Parts: sequence; structure tokens; C-alpha cells
Amino acid sequence: MHRMGDRMDILENNNAPITPTMPLFSPSISPSSRMSYSTHHNALNNWHPESARTTSVAGVPHTPKPASISLEAKDPSLGLWVVVPAGGAGTRLWPLSRSSCPKFLLDLTGNGRTLIQNTWDRLLPLSGVDRFMVVTGKVHVDAVSQQLPNLIPANVFAEPSPKESMAAIGLAAAVLARRDPHAVLGSFAADHIVSGRDAFESAVQEAVAVAKEGFLVTIGIAPAHPSTGFGYIRLGEGLDVKNAPNAHKVLEFKEKPDARTASAYLSTGDYRWNGGMFVVKAQTLMALMEEYVPELHAGLCTIAEAWDTPRRQIALSETWSLLPKIAIDHAVAEPASKVGKVAVVPATFGWDDVGDFSSLSDLIPALENEARVLGDPSLVITEGQVGGIVVPASGRRIACLGMDDVVVVDTPDALLVTTRARSQDVKKVVAKCKKLHPELC
Repeated sequence: MHRMGDRMDILENNNAPITPTMPLFSPSISPSSRMSYSTHHNALNNWHPESARTTSVAGVPHTPKPASISLEAKDPSLGLWVVVPAGGAGTRLWPLSRSSCPKFLLDLTGNGRTLIQNTWDRLLPLSGVDRFMVVTGKVHVDAVSQQLPNLIPANVFAEPSPKESMAAIGLAAAVLARRDPHAVLGSFAADHIVSGRDAFESAVQEAVAVAKEGFLVTIGIAPAHPSTGFGYIRLGEGLDVKNAPNAHKVLEFKEKPDARTASAYLSTGDYRWNGGMFVVKAQTLMALMEEYVPELHAGLCTIAEAWDTPRRQIALSETWSLLPKIAIDHAVAEPASKVGKVAVVPATFGWDDVGDFSSLSDLIPALENEARVLGDPSLVITEGQVGGIVVPASGRRIACLGMDDVVVVDTPDALLVTTRARSQDVKKVVAKCKKLHPELC
């Protein structure tokens, strides 16, 4: 995963270091109970994000810090519609992240805001509340609305079932194209972390300028190391676009490479990580879908025609299940890049997708040669341990002796023990767990 570099800069609302001070789960939860959203979420974040009242998490007093942020765009002339796909179960962060309460609904940095709330705080100045949209699963609509109380209900799009990023972003584009023929939309995941607010806003502003010229634009992340966990973007020739001095054409997209190939990419200086951020005019994206995924385009047009009418649910139930399941990269970005229709704005901000416990551990400060703790550090006793991460989410005491880079995640109904090196393989355990104990996933 992408390392943020300076962990002191990871908090999005201030420059203070991360100091998690409480367990994520309430110890009163029965280990045998199924972790529904209300149970799981309340145990991790037992407070309303916009409330000023004092509550407690696992008996530890906690006064939430409401986000003081304007609901208006800083620069209305930018004209950006923000689209936040909020989906996925985050299986590599199990048992913290579950299908009923995925990682974007959790506070994984200890700054008092969940990942989707941090995303809101970061993007709202670019769009304003009127142009901020979330596409999420129907089972998560209530949770998203609770965590983002200022989100306009009409701007919450509920997917009947998961269909990958192209359908989610395409649905927003199809509806926007009808509401605002000149709309420019930017798609940004709900569960990523960004540091360097000014650099992020500058990159998005450049991307909007290029998108208005008819390009599908992605934002390329400067690689910190030869990662095998991300796809790569190869930079082509520079573009001469006003207000976008750093923009390039995309020469090609590369799938996740092996270690040797990744090192070769970095040695050229011509590659960026693909962070899944896209900016494009709604009409441009609709045209690309019509060309490269016509079946998906036709289905989304049918749904969009009914979206602002009483027939919305009928159109969704009749059409959504028939849509192809495909990511935006494979659907339109890769084929369009081969004919010069895709551009990239190289980014200088820090970024992390919090994709596994190894990545998460790098976001949490620790004393030298000690494990990092997400939760109440008084519940963790270590001796002779270097690195690793411990999550005492059940409220029980955890003692670790002589194990380097160990990952221990203790929740009321499931315990995970692995190493940072095997963090990516947690999804394999989840696959087995779904067969044996689906209620835990």
C-alpha cells in the first residue's frame, strides 16, 4: 500500500498526530450475536458525528469533534459534481470491516471521523453540498445518511446489488447528463485517505480543466515504492491545456505487476499508481460507455430516464440485475487510452487506500520497537515485540511476547492473528469463513 510518508500529516482536519484512545467495540456485545450494522457500528463509533453531546465508547468518555466546514463550494465556477462510490466489504480488514459495516463507515485513523466523513470533509469545498453525491448499496443508505446528515437525500443513489465501479459511476453520470448537460463529475472512493489538502485540491482543479476539453482524466499517485498491489499509469506526452500545466496523455494502463516489473517502472519516472480517481464530463463518459460497453450504457439510460419519476424503483428492479459487472478501468479507461482520449494529472499529495492491516499499521504512530495499537493502548501489553499492530476491539487485555510484525485483531465474535507480510491474504480466510460462518462476514 502507499505509505503516506509523514504519519503526522495523516489527519485531514488538523496537523495533530493520530492518538487513538479507546477500544473500537463495546465489551458488552455478546460474542455470539451477529454484527448487524447497528450493533457493529455503534460499538465502533458510539456517537453521532455532528452531535456535541458527550458519549462513551466501551466506557471511555468521548466528546465527538463536529466538523466545522462550509456547505458551499470555495469556487462555484469550478462546476464540479462529486460522486463518491461507497461500496465493497473491505475483506482484507476483517474482522473490523464486515459486509454489514464496511471500512468506509469506520474510524480507522483515530481522528474522530470515519473514512467517508473524512472524504466528505475533503471534497465538500470543491463541490458544495448541492453537488455532492454518494452511490452506495441499499443496505448502507441509512448508515451513510446518519454519518453525513447534511447530504441531500436526492443525491444518495442506492444500488440494489454490487456491480463494480462502472455501473456506480455510470449511474451518476447518466442521471447528471439529464439534469445538467454540462456537468463535470469527479469520482473519489469513500474509503481512501489523503494528506496535503492544498495539493489535492490543485490536482482536482487541473483535472477539471482537462475534463472540460473532452478527456477522461485520472489522477496519478506518485509511487513511494515498487508496489505489486496497485495498477500503474504510464505517462505520455504533455498536454497544452490552460490551468493544467502538469497534465499528460495516458499512454497505457498496466495491471498489478510483479516486484521486478514494478521496480523497472519506477526507474523510468514515467509511471504513476492508479488510485481510481476519475474526472470527466458526464456527456463524455456516456459517449465512452456507448462506444465500449453499449449494453451497460443502454441499461443505465433506461434507469436514468425513470430516475426522477415514480418509476425509479420499477426501472431499477427490471434493469439493474441485467447490467454487466465491470470496473471503470476495464470498461472505458483502458480502451479509450489507446486512442488518446484519457489524460492524467500527476499528484503530489499523500494517499493511502487503507487496503490491509499492514497499510493500516503504517498510519498509526508507535514508540520505537513497539506494536502500534488501534484502540485503547492500556489494554495491550507487549514484551520483545517489534512492529505489528494490535486492535483490542473486544475490550479484553492482550499480551504479545516476542512476535515481530504480528497482527492481532480481537473483536467480540472473531479473533484474527496473522503477520503484516500475510495481510493481503486475510481475504482468503474470509472466503472460508463465508462458507462456515457467513454471519461473521
